Amino acid sequence: MATCPECDAEIEIDEFDVDKGDLISCPECGSNLEVTTTSPVELEAVDDDDDDDDDDDDDDEVKDEDDDAELDDADDVDDDANGEDWEE
Repeated sequence: MATCPECDAEIEIDEFDVDKGDLISCPECGSNLEVTTTSPVELEAVDDDDDDDDDDDDDDEVKDEDDDAELDDADDVDDDANGEDWEE
């Protein structure tokens, strides 16, 4: 028997059915939990936001900024072309 660190629910887990590092979900609150020890079984809450996901989001932001910069440059070129027509 183990206890959910999020909601204190008793979770029936056989120490022979899990290994250290296994991920389970609390049947009461749905929290993602990691098995930290097997004898006795102890659980630790796992962050829902993965570090890998954060890195991917950061990369997307950089790409978006680059795309915006390219659009700004393109607008400047169009403005210059239009400006030349006005000066003639």
